[in-house]
Amino acid sequence: MGTFSHGDRVRYATIGDDGFPLVRYGFVGGQTHDDGPVVVMLDGELGGDVVDLDHLEPVTVSSVCLQLDGADLLADSTLRQGLVNLWQAEAEDAGLQIAAMHEIESGIGVRDSSEGFALAELTAAGEHYILRAFDCPTDRNAIVLRADRPNRWIF
Repeated sequence: MGTFSHGDRVRYATIGDDGFPLVRYGFVGGQTHDDGPVVVMLDGELGGDVVDLDHLEPVTVSSVCLQLDGADLLADSTLRQGLVNLWQAEAEDAGLQIAAMHEIESGIGVRDSSEGFALAELTAAGEHYILRAFDCPTDRNAIVLRADRPNRWIF
């Protein structure tokens, strides 16, 4: 874990009151010391929350990642088409500025590995990314949706 500076945009991954994973976004309001914790001003809230560093990561195109239940989301081309819009909505919540996005085969994508599909190409901050959906390596009934630079695909 690195240190954060006042004003850094962060992704806060935690467990909600209902027991399900919850991802929130906000800005660093302050840090008590180099090893944390950090005060995070979460989007939509007036006060700050004190958050341990191991629950935070900087917001980047590659850190906007969705794990979705339902392996059929990859198998069914109609369902696969909606994944691009889901990721775009999450990227918008994260505060990312996507300069351009071009769906591959109208969002149906092309199989680029035995694990998944390339769904779209996008540009952010002058960098090129590929939005991919692939089988979750830790849950056989889930998929992962994330954008990475072409030479940094993680399976």
